[in-house]
Amino acid sequence: MTQEKNPVISPVKPLDRRSFIKWLAIGWTAFAAVVAGYGSLLLRYLFPNVLFEPRQSFRAGYPDEYETGKVSERFKDKYGAWIVRDPGKIYALSTVCTHLGCTPNWLESDAKFKCPCHGSGFYKTGINFEGPAPRPLERFKIMLDDEGQIVIDKTKKFQQEKGEWSDPESYIAV
Repeated sequence: MTQEKNPVISPVKPLDRRSFIKWLAIGWTAFAAVVAGYGSLLLRYLFPNVLFEPRQSFRAGYPDEYETGKVSERFKDKYGAWIVRDPGKIYALSTVCTHLGCTPNWLESDAKFKCPCHGSGFYKTGINFEGPAPRPLERFKIMLDDEGQIVIDKTKKFQQEKGEWSDPESYIAV
């Protein structure tokens, strides 16, 4: 019978005080890093980004730059406003559909604003005539500055159903 050799198991070396403190410091440092990481995520959640909004008032040029009977889409994308010149006045319409807030498109061939979301239609004046939109488009405050340029202030809105379209600040007489 052959004798099998038992593998020699080396005895576990006891942890000395210096090694224990070193490993304890590494452990607490790792724990502190994880807590700091989650803490920064929590702070990031509590303080969200502030969205940039364009200025609420802007210059739109001179009245002579707008053709009578036409809708200008120059400021649709940047400021959310259409400028319309009728034979007697100039006014600024909001580009927000009064149904669910989509942006209608100006259809020159049909002479109307048409909302792509649910089919609301608006005349050039902003009055709704088809689709689910419950009321006309809103107008913005419009005025001439000292130099004769058109200034549109989006902080003041005028609603037709409240009779505010007759307010002198809702249009410029030309």
